[in-house]
Amino acid sequence: MFAPLLEKLHRREDLSVDEAAAAMAEIMDGRAQPSNIAALLVALGMKGERPSEIVGLARVMRSRATALPFTSDAPDVFDTCGTGGDGADTFNVSTAAALVVAACGVRVAKHGNRSVSSRCGSADVFETLGVKIDASPSAAVRCLEQAGIAFLFAPTFHPSMRHAGPTRKELGIRT
Repeated sequence: MFAPLLEKLHRREDLSVDEAAAAMAEIMDGRAQPSNIAALLVALGMKGERPSEIVGLARVMRSRATALPFTSDAPDVFDTCGTGGDGADTFNVSTAAALVVAACGVRVAKHGNRSVSSRCGSADVFETLGVKIDASPSAAVRCLEQAGIAFLFAPTFHPSMRHAGPTRKELGIRT
């Protein structure tokens, strides 16, 4: 399944939404070999990711994500996530921004993980502040309702990413 997509990327052709989604489904369902994951990520990065590819990848990620179990209509929540691995040795701007926005009265769901390439990821910051980073989805909803901010730890809310994580870390480049 990966060979035709890799050939296409090698020719610097964009993947369709459906092609990108099919590749991501293979990865997130644990059916892709690490070599295929690495080849796809490197080829996309070298060609430059296009909107159609990002849409396909994101659709599958969202479909595999753990949803927050709101008891009523989902409230207005500002959802933010850092980019990680910016390569510029900056401080964790996304977490600081999430805290400032929450302090202004906007409910914030802050996605994040431990540091991979920097000194501190969002999880590291929140853990240092005493936040239970691996809170359940229902606990995260309570945090949003009571404190106006919740930390959504990537392994809890995006468990299917475990299939790509080791390969991404081994590559050592922005993916």
